[in-house]
Amino acid sequence: MQAGGFAIWITGLPASGKSTIARALAEKLRERGIRIQILESDEMRKVFTPKPTYSEEERETFYNSMAYVGKVLVQNGVNVIFDATANRKKYRESGRNLIEKFMTVYVKCPLDICMKRDPKGIYKSGLQGKAGTVPGLQSPYEEPENPEVVVFSDRETPEECVEMIFLKVQERFL
Repeated sequence: MQAGGFAIWITGLPASGKSTIARALAEKLRERGIRIQILESDEMRKVFTPKPTYSEEERETFYNSMAYVGKVLVQNGVNVIFDATANRKKYRESGRNLIEKFMTVYVKCPLDICMKRDPKGIYKSGLQGKAGTVPGLQSPYEEPENPEVVVFSDRETPEECVEMIFLKVQERFL
């Protein structure tokens, strides 16, 4: 029987640097022979909610589904990185409640910096009224209360962020 894996939920405002950090962390883990799968919310939405409304009900269903997929992977020995804003605490807690070896990483970045980065045009759409539930603008982003790691992507490089996360992963899971 395979030993269970672990899960890391990387959360933060849109454009805070979550995906960059998730990819770099996955690469660092793979280089050490650790099996890892990134569950990226934008990719998973294409399957679970191909025409997303981003309503509260839809988001809750989406994040619960995402957490469940992570649970199944972890139970089968695949370590998981959730790359997802999950703007409400209860969305991230669904993962923590399902997965024993779980940690939260908060990618903290000021809203104005995220808005300047905005590679997907999320904030632009929100400001133009084309999107009505952008976390940090029209929808609240509830900061994690007790994340295992906090990184500041506006003043730390992705490599520095990954190193801090990796040290905590080593301490807790490896």
